[in-house]
Amino acid sequence: MLRYIKHNLTGIDGVEIYPIISLLIFVLVFVAVIYYVVRMKKSDIEELSNIPLEDEIVINDHTKK
Repeated sequence: MLRYIKHNLTGIDGVEIYPIISLLIFVLVFVAVIYYVVRMKKSDIEELSNIPLEDEIVINDHTKK
């Protein structure tokens, strides 16, 4: 199956840049998420870690005024 794809892609000029761009986008997003997680406040992490353990469920009903 790869040879069919490879055969079609050899006719496109500049096609070798697409894997580089996609890898660059992936790495940038991954680094941004890691940076965001490292920079989070400990209180925010504690709050997010306790979400599944909370007893009270708060539902916002926007139809009532």
